[in-house]
Amino acid sequence: MIRGRRAWATAIAVLTVAGVAPTGAYAAPAPPEIPGVTATPADGQTLPPGWRIAGENGRNHLEWRAPEPVPMGDARVEFRADDALVGVPEPQGDGRTFRLPLDEVRTADLENLQVQAAGRRLDEAPDAGASRQAKPSAPKLPPKLPAGTVDPGKAGTYATTTGEYSLASVKIPGLPAPVEMRGVVVAPKKAPGKRPVALFLHGRHATCYVPGKKDEASGDWPCAKGSKPIPSHRGYLRDQKLLASQGYVTVSISANGINGQDWDAEDGGAQARSSLVRNHLGRWADWAAKPASAPAVVRKAPKTDLSKVLLVGHSRGGEGVNRAVMDSLYSPPAAQDGYRSKARWNIRGTVHIGPTIFGQNPVPDVPSLTILPGCDGDVSDLQGQVFTDGTRGVSRGKALHSSVYMIGANHNYFNSEWTPGQAQAPADDDFWHDPEARDPLCSPGAAGRLSANQQHKAGATYIAAAARLFVAGDDRVRQLVDGTGRRAPSADPARVLTHAVGGNRGTGFLPDDLRGTPKVTGAKLCDAVAPGRTACLSEKDPGSSPHFAHWGPEHEAGRRAVALNWKKPGAIARVTPKKPVSVKGANSLALRIAVPPNTSGTRFDVHVKDAKGKRAKLGSVRIDGLPGTDRTTSYWAQEVRVPLTAAVRAKLNLGAIASLELTPRSASGKAWLMDAWSWKSGTPAVQPAPLARVDIGRLTVKEGDSGFRTYQVPVRTTGKNVGAVRLYVDDPKTGKSTGRLVKVGPGTAGIKVTVKVEGNKRYGWDKTHGVAVKAVRGTVVGADSGGVIAENDDPMPKVSIKPVADDITEGEPLTWRISLSEEADVEIWTTAELLPVPDGRPELSTADVDQEWLSEHVEKIPNPAVPLSRIDYNILWTTIEAGRKFTDLTVPTVRDQLKEPAEYVRFEVKDSDDRPLGPPFEGTVRDAP
Repeated sequence: MIRGRRAWATAIAVLTVAGVAPTGAYAAPAPPEIPGVTATPADGQTLPPGWRIAGENGRNHLEWRAPEPVPMGDARVEFRADDALVGVPEPQGDGRTFRLPLDEVRTADLENLQVQAAGRRLDEAPDAGASRQAKPSAPKLPPKLPAGTVDPGKAGTYATTTGEYSLASVKIPGLPAPVEMRGVVVAPKKAPGKRPVALFLHGRHATCYVPGKKDEASGDWPCAKGSKPIPSHRGYLRDQKLLASQGYVTVSISANGINGQDWDAEDGGAQARSSLVRNHLGRWADWAAKPASAPAVVRKAPKTDLSKVLLVGHSRGGEGVNRAVMDSLYSPPAAQDGYRSKARWNIRGTVHIGPTIFGQNPVPDVPSLTILPGCDGDVSDLQGQVFTDGTRGVSRGKALHSSVYMIGANHNYFNSEWTPGQAQAPADDDFWHDPEARDPLCSPGAAGRLSANQQHKAGATYIAAAARLFVAGDDRVRQLVDGTGRRAPSADPARVLTHAVGGNRGTGFLPDDLRGTPKVTGAKLCDAVAPGRTACLSEKDPGSSPHFAHWGPEHEAGRRAVALNWKKPGAIARVTPKKPVSVKGANSLALRIAVPPNTSGTRFDVHVKDAKGKRAKLGSVRIDGLPGTDRTTSYWAQEVRVPLTAAVRAKLNLGAIASLELTPRSASGKAWLMDAWSWKSGTPAVQPAPLARVDIGRLTVKEGDSGFRTYQVPVRTTGKNVGAVRLYVDDPKTGKSTGRLVKVGPGTAGIKVTVKVEGNKRYGWDKTHGVAVKAVRGTVVGADSGGVIAENDDPMPKVSIKPVADDITEGEPLTWRISLSEEADVEIWTTAELLPVPDGRPELSTADVDQEWLSEHVEKIPNPAVPLSRIDYNILWTTIEAGRKFTDLTVPTVRDQLKEPAEYVRFEVKDSDDRPLGPPFEGTVRDAP
């Protein structure tokens, strides 16, 4: 929340109307719709193209308007400045305009404004920047991997049946309109016994369309008259039929009612989607207990075994099913929950397809498989990698968490109802393709790009792999998803790479080890998210990494990698943990290492040393970079393994390995070690641990008229065990946050953040004291952010204007005094619109005013001169600084040698609805004697 408004004004000089009018007093108007505003004399900058200050209902907004409609997607549109979050704007009905109220701005530094969605610039053309001046060559695809021993993409033996059910809508907290309860069921025919269940949840997409009109789609809910709901839930029928043929009862549920209402949800709608999923599972539990009460399509299906449930979520649906797992194991706050009954099911695993995870709060003890589409143009930062990385060290570490990097896949084509040529409603390719600057990897027709059908088939294959591993317990499938380097032939021709954490991995070398920061020599510990030199990726590194996806704080502590950068071979990079690690019983050491995209032949020797100094070379590894461009997120770690045989031969103490060494054998290069683990084959049984759960609330209070009041940020902690979280507290003046490790649970002080609110009778902005938490050990986090909002409860001062010098001789300044009825705690910005002078009287022109002053209001000084009312940005502004009651609006004139009649300048002030607040006022300039 901005408090230092002067920093903004001097940086980008954004102005809003504060309600000035001649000889009268008016309160709290907002700005007219103006094409742009100019910069202050201090620096001469302007708002970037597409940006402006706009007003509505007496409230001022920072507004960005896209040149083309922005498709409704799953990534959250964010305003950022210097990579710090400014705020999450509200999308407007035209699909192009996004508005953020000025009193919701979160940082005082608004230089370098940008619009981003999942790290991708929306306000920059795809071909912007010098990197596109030369036509890039096509990246080389990795070789085809050997086939695995089983292929889960092959259809099973059962015929299938399909039908739908539609139940009464449900009310979910935080959403004004009820949400539909609709599902499409695909089930096996004549399958014996009780069958496992797979539930699909689609992501955030347009909700309504007008049949027969190509581009008529919206995010409304309920749908307007003449439009129909987009059947996004029917987009996984092929995936469902594959699973049904293998014996699963599948249901894909509709979530349009959430998509149409979640733009303002602090968690992006995760809790609402969880509520919807559990409402459906609750109905299936009811129907299992009382089959006669079930809809016809359910009665036709085999009986279900709700102790074996797989959840599949696409995009925001991925985050939704993750929260549904969490809420099924650890109850959420009742006031936020749309399903109040206990879970009568057991979720054995989840699949996340191109998912969001805004809260970066994965459930550690339920296995997961996350598909990362290499050409994702929606959730383009591939933040779903956190479903794997974010579980490390949090709990027992036995649940397998797999990342599946699918080269050439986009975001939408996993859902046929989001796929052009297959969808009933308007659909598009989400990858940001520019015909004038084709991406050599991801543009349509590129060698590495998958067709819609190829991509959908590959996705279905890996969904079936997760079902077979997590639900059916077939360990033969594990090699397809855990970094072993085997492929499922049914996914061909897709090139798919995998890695994993958990499962039968034991203790390891972690850059962010909770037992203590490891000592690193010959390389450096880098921060996944940080400004400046400590960041793992610098601005010079083209592209981005899924491992370093942003969460909230500008600098995240305890989230690191080991960065290697060598100029010649042989320089040893050594990682020494605080305490030696045990690799007893393991077969290999599994390392996850990222190298720059499109590089080849990066080689390392891998050594370990035990606590007594014995050293052994385990082997050598070679890593080729993923194919990538500056439009892809390709700094992704690949899993390589070296056997521990040499360490056994050399009689190292495998119970006390003191250090890990990587020795580059390539001439030069870069690499990032994410972690290294002791590894053995097999998939262990998983039992969720009784973790503590933390939910942060938000308290809204009035600031009051005097004195100080102290409030505590609402925090709910449940569970019988002690855990740890990392707590970040924002400074409302600077927007910066500070973090610390906090123990939570019985017998601990827990999270206690107090906020002191000062009352006064001066107008100001609301002040947000933000708090965020992330699970570190023994915890899960539901609502990851909250805090205290101190609302301004004082009216805006009335603004008046009176002439100081409105009849002058040329060479003198025209001056009007703009005054406030009382001081304010924030700057009050005022604008006045230049109007044509009526009745044929001469108007002051651009040649009659000081040229330096004029250059601050126009991009180019007109030649020949024009009347002031005809300049491009015919708005004059002033700023009344915080703590002051007046300022002067001046128009400096120049003296010339021409004999002229009196000349005039005319202004008009308008309210937020573009209505004049009073008669225009004029200034007169006369010839010098």
